[in-house]
Amino acid sequence: MIQRVTAPGLFPPPTYSHASVVEAGTKLAFLAGAVPLDEKGEVVGPGDPARQAEQVIANLREQLRAVGSDLAHVVVTDVYVVSSEPSVLSEVWEVVEASGLSTGPHSSTLLGVACLGYTGQLVEITATAVVPEGARP
Repeated sequence: MIQRVTAPGLFPPPTYSHASVVEAGTKLAFLAGAVPLDEKGEVVGPGDPARQAEQVIANLREQLRAVGSDLAHVVVTDVYVVSSEPSVLSEVWEVVEASGLSTGPHSSTLLGVACLGYTGQLVEITATAVVPEGARP
């Protein structure tokens, strides 16, 4: 159902694919950005991008579960990190890898940005996922 493609003429990416191909007729879910808020709406892990990334992944799992999908069916993500330091972006990416999200591997873009929507927010992930046939939320 999902074909992961690494372009043979490009440098092979370490933990993601260059493209994901999904056949027409497959149900897709386009998810809003998962953010590091707990069930009370409080930012988790103030000042700690890795802890926030863990909460973002947990929230992303909940979003996926709500539409009948899971991390294994994610085909593309954009990972936003409030930082201009590659080491901070790498720290967040390590959390993404540890979560199993990049197992596919999925196609992803990792971005350093100036700010995100909530005060104290350091990480956000948007995703598109396949919803497996017959899956129920």
